[in-house]
Order: sequence, then structure tokens, then C-alpha cells
Amino acid sequence: MIPQLTICTSMVVFVASALVVAHADTATEAMLRHQADTWDQAIIHKDRKAIADNIASTFMQIGSDGAKADKAGFVAAIMDLRLSIAPYKVEDFQARIYGDTALLTGTTEMHGSWNGKAFTSHYRYTDVYVRENGKWRVVNVQTTPMP
Repeated sequence: MIPQLTICTSMVVFVASALVVAHADTATEAMLRHQADTWDQAIIHKDRKAIADNIASTFMQIGSDGAKADKAGFVAAIMDLRLSIAPYKVEDFQARIYGDTALLTGTTEMHGSWNGKAFTSHYRYTDVYVRENGKWRVVNVQTTPMP
């Protein structure tokens, strides 16, 4: 009888632990979604401080054309007065969390203008966030064009 009780107790502890982890991941996913949405708004409104604060010093962007940009280059490109980005909506958002690393993916159809000429960009993206000293920051962004 004692081995069965031990097995049952172990199962209860395992299930309870899994529920705690699932709840923590759900809360982290919601927080990351909010952080990503806030970052999108900062980009649209050209809020340099909010954009930069969300980006790790080791940041790298890989654009749809394969070009790379570091943190300074990315922020400078967003802040360029020739660029105007209209409000956009993220579709198919997913967050996958692996300890202190999170992959945020989704699709966006972005509209705006560059130097007065209208553009539309439909792409799938992956943003990689890392938690350092309790704060999540984006370390990598990659976009892939969609038809």
C-alpha cells in the first residue's frame, strides 16, 4: 500500500507543479504580449526612449532583404523623419518561452510612407526576447516577406 501511496503523492505533486509552470508561462506570455504591443506603439509614434529601452545592447535585426542592423542602426532607421508608419495589427501572435528566452512570432501588414511614397509590407516575424536581471528585452528581430 505504501508504494501506491508514494506513486499517487508523486503524481499529485507532478500535476500541481505542471499547473504552476503553465500558469507562470501564461502570465509571462501575457506580459510579453503587452510589452510587444507597447513597443509597436512606440515605433509608430517614434518614441526613441521607449524603443531603445526595449532593446538589448547586443540587439541585431535581420531584415527581409537579409541586411543586418544593430541597436543604433535600428533605432536610427525608425526615427528617420522620412519614415511614417501607420497603426498596424499583429495577427497569429504566439509566444514560446524557454526559461529566460522567449520567441514571439506573428504576421503584420504594415502601411506607411518612405520619403512621401506609400508602401505596404506584409511579413512574418520572429522577435527573440531574453530576460536579464529580471527584465525582458528583444535581442533579435527577423522578418520574412509574405505574399
